[in-house]
Amino acid sequence: MGRPRSRDGGGNRDTLILDAAERLFAYHGYDAVTLRAVAREADVDLALIGYYFGAKQKLFDTVFQRRARILNEDRLAALASARAECDPIPLEKIIEAYLRPLEMAQESEDRGWRNYCALLAYVNTSPVWGPVLMSRHFDGPMEAFVEALAAALPRAERADLYWCYHFMSGAMSLTFANTGRINAMSGGLCRSDDFQTAYDRMIPFVVAGFERVCGPLG
Repeated sequence: MGRPRSRDGGGNRDTLILDAAERLFAYHGYDAVTLRAVAREADVDLALIGYYFGAKQKLFDTVFQRRARILNEDRLAALASARAECDPIPLEKIIEAYLRPLEMAQESEDRGWRNYCALLAYVNTSPVWGPVLMSRHFDGPMEAFVEALAAALPRAERADLYWCYHFMSGAMSLTFANTGRINAMSGGLCRSDDFQTAYDRMIPFVVAGFERVCGPLG
């Protein structure tokens, strides 16, 4: 599994706009960000945002979709690789295929990925944007993981699989929000930006939850 990659060229004005909007939306939310602020951050004329992306909501959706596509591809590639080794895929390998691309994103030298992960945490926990953007950009690929989970846990009720996915999604959101709260809670023993340690622990934590709720492995 490689590092998350960027699809856009370095200095294109539309890319500058997307990068600037990503930074601002990640740390201020949708409502607090104006198109004028995005134009200042990107150092472009305000009219260019309308030319490339239209209204603010369309810009927000484009920002969110840009890296969602890459994450989905990397997750599905990791799932396919695990299936090539063993079918049905072991539970821990399914969870790892789902979570490790997020670790790679947060560890990437492209700082935009950390902005995107913060944005993803915001959207995933928003009653306004979550049902719209998460469903639009992540639900399709997510079903491939649910089917893999059903094969690994053949005695599981379908509803339990979705509940466990829901709880995993919450753990993911807190981790890639990178709020720093665990730093203070632990008195410096843990750091929210120690992504490898976080994911090394989150994966077995999630696996144990699935096994407990969904019954023994097949």
